[in-house]
Amino acid sequence: MQVKLKDKITFVTLIIISSITILVLLCILGYIILKGWNNIDIMKMIPPIIATLYMIVIGLGIAAPLGIGAAIYLNEYAKQGRFVRSIRFATESLAAVPSILFGLFGMMFFLTTLKLGFSILSGALTISMMVLPTMVKTTEEALKTVPVSYREGSLALGASKFATIAKVVLPSALPGILTGVVLGTGRIVGETAAIYLTAGTMFKLPTSPMDTGRTLAVHLYLLAKEGISFAEAYGTALVLLIVILFLNLCTYYIGGKLNKSKAK
Repeated sequence: MQVKLKDKITFVTLIIISSITILVLLCILGYIILKGWNNIDIMKMIPPIIATLYMIVIGLGIAAPLGIGAAIYLNEYAKQGRFVRSIRFATESLAAVPSILFGLFGMMFFLTTLKLGFSILSGALTISMMVLPTMVKTTEEALKTVPVSYREGSLALGASKFATIAKVVLPSALPGILTGVVLGTGRIVGETAAIYLTAGTMFKLPTSPMDTGRTLAVHLYLLAKEGISFAEAYGTALVLLIVILFLNLCTYYIGGKLNKSKAK
């Protein structure tokens, strides 16, 4: 009886906590939608949207291959020992570094040393370092969820280790890897401090990665901080939410298509 009572209490508590979390999320979304719906000027949003897309493509284009490759090496090839533990510790420590420190490093190294100046490329290189630990951790955890029997069965059928990883392990771990991509995308889209210090704040339409630009998050920060227009800030916040939702849906759609093609 006591066990059943504890289970019921735990179940009810989890339901309450989940309901509160969902309610808070809906309240935030509803508030932003109500405040921002009538304040969207899509023509003014085009330069920040393009700069944000540049940042996502370049940042993930650098961080995703490096992060996935590092996770594959750590989980599939490297011998577990002090060296691997040191790499994992360094990765976890890097994930805990405040974004402002990444921004200062990017400003000193990419802007000053490499002389890239305030540009989307400088911001993307900086943001890729911030996203890299997340990509490594989530990919490694996804690889650990793949049963060992999958690997053993593939190797027993004569497949090489590379073929086993490419055709058996990675497709099975794809949902977890996509989770890392989604988290990385959210981190890039929502980042302000590091981009503020490396990509600049100029409101212009970027035509190449070497141009300076203002992402949606930085644009929102400046509108609210400088008191230029809180109405436009709410409109920017709503556009930011729509962009994040669209990118996440695209990621899951591509992942679903890949899973179906692998299943065939």
